[in-house]
Amino acid sequence: MNPQAKVVFVISLVLGSTITITSNHWVMAWTGLEINTLAVLPLISKSHHPRAIEAATKYFLVQAAASALVLFSSMTNAWYTGQWDITQLTHPASCSILTAAISMKLGLVPFHFWFPEVLQGTSLATGLLLSTAMKFPPITLLFMTSHSLNPALLTTMAILSAALGGWMGLNQTQIRKIMAFSSISHLGWMAIIIIYNPKLTLLNFYLYTLMTAAVFLTFNSMKVLKLSTLMTAWAKTPSLSTILLLTLLSLAGLPPLTGFLPKWLIIQELTKQDMAPTAVIISLLSLLGLFFYLRLAYCATITLPPHTTNHMKKWRTNKPVNISVAILTTLSIVLLPASPMIASIM
Repeated sequence: MNPQAKVVFVISLVLGSTITITSNHWVMAWTGLEINTLAVLPLISKSHHPRAIEAATKYFLVQAAASALVLFSSMTNAWYTGQWDITQLTHPASCSILTAAISMKLGLVPFHFWFPEVLQGTSLATGLLLSTAMKFPPITLLFMTSHSLNPALLTTMAILSAALGGWMGLNQTQIRKIMAFSSISHLGWMAIIIIYNPKLTLLNFYLYTLMTAAVFLTFNSMKVLKLSTLMTAWAKTPSLSTILLLTLLSLAGLPPLTGFLPKWLIIQELTKQDMAPTAVIISLLSLLGLFFYLRLAYCATITLPPHTTNHMKKWRTNKPVNISVAILTTLSIVLLPASPMIASIM
């Protein structure tokens, strides 16, 4: 892709996200979401591969339907209440339609089917963008309307997302699809707490972005797209494979790593809200995700490839690890001791 065109698309993404995040009026928020969608489409389809074109088409159709629902819910609310302010969403029907629209934008169950397919059709760099930056504006809209949303509906969707994200990721061999189902599972944890403690959802999203960026950039450095190539990557970059093991376990939410912090705080908040059974259910469902993270970690560090006569070994290169990968992986592993400070800010 032409570098100038790429700069234009990236600036458009930043502009669209900024407009949505900073707006108080529904039409401005909708405009920002549309700019985002149009800016990311060329980045998805830049390889001109049929899978990439298919992914871009699916992404466009889903995002267009979700944007139409956002506009429809805000117009319905304005019709009944006379308010276009985002924080004044009070009509029950509008709240339900908005929840469905934002769920489509994010990829929450039962609107999750497009996300793994789109991620599989793109590069790892664009996949990282879709898994993190493109989810920030919809999460912000949920944050601003959290006081009006239906708790039963969101809790049901969150538990289903945690269940299906873990369950459907078990049998995958493609790295990008595994990361897509990982994202769906994490979104379930964010959605379940947004009504009771919206700031905790944002904290979860920031830490999820940090850990997902570390994993995606590590895979990108290792040039890995499938489990079979991940099994031979240890010979090429042994230090990066070792760090990847810890980053994946952090993404799974195991103590004493960074990923344990949001899960711990969410379970604590759910218990305070007299939702202990819900906390137990979503904690047990996270074990499904733990299995495929362990599978990835096992493939990255412990397995040896079959030694046949025609098996090609990879050269071990002395190329230094990208500084951004080093910083992100370090933060993904060692942030848990800072939890008292983070909890005091919350």
